[in-house]
Amino acid sequence: MYSSIPRRQALAVVPLVSAALLLGACGSAGDGSTKNEGGKEAGGLIAIITPSADNPFFKAEADAAKAKAESLGYQTSVASHDDDPNKQSELIDTAISRKAKAIILDNAGADASIGPVRKAKDAGIPVFLIDREINATGIATAQIVSNNAQGAQLAAESFVQAMSGKGSYVELVGKESDTNAGVRSKGFTDVISQYPDMKLVAKESANWDQQEAFTKMETILQKNRNIQGVIAGNDTMALGAVAALKAAGLNGKVVVVGFDGSPDAIAAIKAGEMHATALQPAVLGAETAVEQADKFIKTGSTGAPEKQSIDCELVTKDNADQFGVFGRK
Repeated sequence: MYSSIPRRQALAVVPLVSAALLLGACGSAGDGSTKNEGGKEAGGLIAIITPSADNPFFKAEADAAKAKAESLGYQTSVASHDDDPNKQSELIDTAISRKAKAIILDNAGADASIGPVRKAKDAGIPVFLIDREINATGIATAQIVSNNAQGAQLAAESFVQAMSGKGSYVELVGKESDTNAGVRSKGFTDVISQYPDMKLVAKESANWDQQEAFTKMETILQKNRNIQGVIAGNDTMALGAVAALKAAGLNGKVVVVGFDGSPDAIAAIKAGEMHATALQPAVLGAETAVEQADKFIKTGSTGAPEKQSIDCELVTKDNADQFGVFGRK
C-alpha cells in the first residue's frame, strides 16, 4: 500500500559518449565526506538518473535532486537514460563502480528496471525511485510518486465540467511501458464513464511526445473535426494537441486538459489554449527522495514505507498565477 503524503504535510517534511562520462560530467569537486554524530560517514556520491532533460518535468526533478543533495554535502552526477533500458543499466553499473552512496532514479520501464535496481541493492546501494514505480516491491528503498489516480480524477472532473457533461472527446495516452500511463488513463475513465453523454471517439498513445501527439491529433481531426474535448496523459501531449487544433483552425474551440503542471501548459492555460492541468510536484518528490537517501545513508533507515504518494493539484485559469516550476510559487 502507498503512504499518502498530502501536499501541505509533505512541504513540512522537506526541510528535515559512455555511461561513465555521462555520470561523471556533473560531479562536484572534493569527496564531500563528513561524519555525523553517530559516526557514520555522510557525503559521497549520489547518482541522479532520469529520462531526457528535454522534457521540463524531468529537468525540474533532476535539478531539484542535484541542488538538494549538494546542499546536504554530497557530490552529484546527473545523467539521462532517454527511456532506454540498456542505457539505464549502463548508468546504474557506472554508479555501482563509482561506489555511489545512493541512486535517485526516474526509471526506464516498470518491468525493465527491476533487474538493474536489484543489482544496485545487491551491491549495497539504495535506490530511491521518483515519479515512476516498478512492478516489484522490496527492491527499491523507496518509491515516491505523485498520486496519479487522484490527479487524473481531478483533471477529468474539470474536463467534464468544462464540457458540461456531454460531447465527443479524444484521449491521448502515454508510453505503455510506464505504469503512470495506465493509472492516469484509468483515473480519467473512472470519472468520465459516469457521464453517458460523453463519447470517446479516439484513444491513441502518443508516448508522452509532443510531435507524436501533434501527428496523431492531425490524423484524428481528419475524421472527427467536430470533437469538443481532448484529455491527455501529460502536458507535452496536450500541447501537441493544441498545436494540431491551431493548425486546423480550432484554437480555443476545444477543451484541452493535460497532466503534469508544466510551465508551458500553465502559459497555455493563461492564454486560453488549455483549460486545465493536474500539477504533480516534481520538485517536492525529488527533494523528498534525496532527504530520505541522506537519512538512510546516515542511519540505515528512511523512517518511511517504501511506497509513498504525493497529492496533485488542479491548475486552471483562476489559480494559474499561484504556480511556478512544477510547484506553488
